[in-house]
Amino acid sequence: MSTRTDRIPATERRELILEAATRVFGELGYSGATTDRVARAAGISQPYVVRMFGTKEQLFVEVLERTCDRIIGAFDEALAADDGREIQARLGEAYVSLVETDRGILLALMQGFILGHDTGIGPVARRGFMRIYDRLRVVLDPDEAMRFMAQGMLINTLIASGLIRRVHDDANVDELLACAFGAKLDIVLEGLAREE
Repeated sequence: MSTRTDRIPATERRELILEAATRVFGELGYSGATTDRVARAAGISQPYVVRMFGTKEQLFVEVLERTCDRIIGAFDEALAADDGREIQARLGEAYVSLVETDRGILLALMQGFILGHDTGIGPVARRGFMRIYDRLRVVLDPDEAMRFMAQGMLINTLIASGLIRRVHDDANVDELLACAFGAKLDIVLEGLAREE
């Protein structure tokens, strides 16, 4: 296997590994992913991944922290781009767009929440969840923030469970997807079709 480690700076290699790890953890789950699979996905050697991140758990923790940072960053961009629309509409569109362009973010986030019982990962997942809530609370009241996060978790579940792939197979699925995604449903479906 040829590696790219000698051709790019360490900071770029780190980001390359985190991007690959986000996809691998999202696709295979925490238990199914290995540092070897991440290394192959990044096109580098497995010992380099271990040298840079240590354990698989530490790599996943960094993926989870990066995922939360990216969500908060997308929200901040949406808030800064005040285009006259409601705050919740801008935040929702930012989240769906982020997930549509990088499905691994959503799946890694869900893996983190599933591992809430884990002594190393659980605290990071909870802290990330609350960081997102805290950011929303700057611009939304508690009830609005809770409803926004509840809809976000519904969207996560629809995508992660594969239920979204049953669109047009069941009228109730279509109804639920239309309610959850609104005008963004076609964009999300196009993004998922590109991944296949």
